[in-house]
Amino acid sequence: MDYIKKVFKVIDSIFEKFTLLFLVALIFVVTTQVMTRKLFNFVFFWSEEITLLLLAWFAFMAIAIGFREYIHLGIDSLTNLFPKSFNKVLDKIISTSIFAFGFYLVVQGWEFTLLTSESTLPATKLPSSITYVAMPITGVMICGYSLLQFFNINTTRHKDLEEDL
Repeated sequence: MDYIKKVFKVIDSIFEKFTLLFLVALIFVVTTQVMTRKLFNFVFFWSEEITLLLLAWFAFMAIAIGFREYIHLGIDSLTNLFPKSFNKVLDKIISTSIFAFGFYLVVQGWEFTLLTSESTLPATKLPSSITYVAMPITGVMICGYSLLQFFNINTTRHKDLEEDL
């Protein structure tokens, strides 16, 4: 089990670094787009398309990281009223539901990726599927996180995330 955790942690680190890279690239492209428009009355023809592409990738990948860090929607004030045994069962149901959502992203995302593989984006001429392949990748990560959480393996990497807010 330790080997699986180590392998998944390496994959998770790469996944998180790509997420941060997409965020930085998104900020850079949008800032460049605004500056060139306001200062030079000029916009790069590809900037809007790349912005949407980076936004889609960042948003989906951030969903997976949100599940990893347990910052998805939860109503603790209600569940705290129930006994711990009930909450343990509820946690298993939640992990199973999250796995089902991840599996849905994998299946439907892959089908959508294949469906759009023949078309290209107008400005960059990249395949349209590059936008949508983030869905199955995110789904795989969500499935992995939910499986680990189902077996009571803590997936959080930033333990003081809520305390910093």
